[in-house]
Amino acid sequence: MTEKEYNQCVSQYADNVYRFILKNIGHKEDAQDIVQTAFEKLWINRVQIDNERCKSYLFTVAYHQMIDHIRKQKRITLQEEFKADEWVTDKQQHNVKKILDEALHKLSETQRSLVLLKDYEGYNYNEIGTITGLSESQVKVYLHRARLQLKTYLVRRENVI
Repeated sequence: MTEKEYNQCVSQYADNVYRFILKNIGHKEDAQDIVQTAFEKLWINRVQIDNERCKSYLFTVAYHQMIDHIRKQKRITLQEEFKADEWVTDKQQHNVKKILDEALHKLSETQRSLVLLKDYEGYNYNEIGTITGLSESQVKVYLHRARLQLKTYLVRRENVI
């Protein structure tokens, strides 16, 4: 991959990778750090990467960086999260985006990533398998289970608008 091809890859896929990571972790600065690390690794390994595979490589690296980040965050207890819980009100708001985000965050890390890769980013099962390290049949099964779980959550009486 040449420098020009790298720059084209950055301009073409940066928004998609950022949106995917942000949707999963919900924190702008962390998402930016993960995307930056992914592009850094792409730059370091650009000689070994074919230009046609840069999108797949980028999403794979970003996905693995995101999983590492989530695992680290689970080990750390932040007081800010506890303070944020104090501000929760009892008033229900029927906001579709909020309900969808809540539904996505009810899923496991793997399920959420699969739904986002398939339904938001439009990858096929084979590409998702390559990115996540799962077989195509595992992707189909996990995605099916995730969609059932989403359906169950979204059709609950309090979530129906």
